[in-house]
Amino acid sequence: MTSLSTYWAHLSRAKHPEASRNWPLLRACRCDCIRANRWRYDGTEMAAHRYEVKLHWTGNRGTGTSDYRAYGRDHQIAVAGKVAAIPGSSDPHFRGDRDRYNPEELLVASLSACHMLSYLHLCAVNDVVVISYEDEAVGTMTETPQGGGRFTCVTLRPRVGITSWSDAVKATELHHQAHELCFIANSVNFPVGCEAVIVAAESNRNPER
Repeated sequence: MTSLSTYWAHLSRAKHPEASRNWPLLRACRCDCIRANRWRYDGTEMAAHRYEVKLHWTGNRGTGTSDYRAYGRDHQIAVAGKVAAIPGSSDPHFRGDRDRYNPEELLVASLSACHMLSYLHLCAVNDVVVISYEDEAVGTMTETPQGGGRFTCVTLRPRVGITSWSDAVKATELHHQAHELCFIANSVNFPVGCEAVIVAAESNRNPER
């Protein structure tokens, strides 16, 4: 069994520095205005995708938000036609339920899943056969004196198993391209790093040979 690891990080603001300068303006814009910029350089229209999520707060304990300690942070996140709702809450540090998913965890999960899906696609079209994929992603959020906070970084740590005849170097390089394609990574303004480990199986026989 052979393995190959790499580390890299990318700051989305570096790719789009105007995003940080114009953030107050962008935040005030309606989605319709941002969505209107859908044209490629060759004049063809890019596809726009719409996502609708329903959130239902279930934390009213009888007196609503009459006091900071009087209400629960529990909520349900649902999408029409999906199998099950996601039980949500806040970080236990902010009086949330540790048994439920909090928004910070879901953001890290979104980056992890988006990267994986981009990566699997690239492997499929580049003759790299993935047989297993696990990620233990970690995100860091820092609180501000004003009571808010922001993510300062997320590090993905995928461990990818490939067949013995697949190119481990190419499998590693495709993580870079997967990051460039990832919709979620392209939407955040903090560094997203990757500590990828590629493990080639010992005894896979190429069925095409």
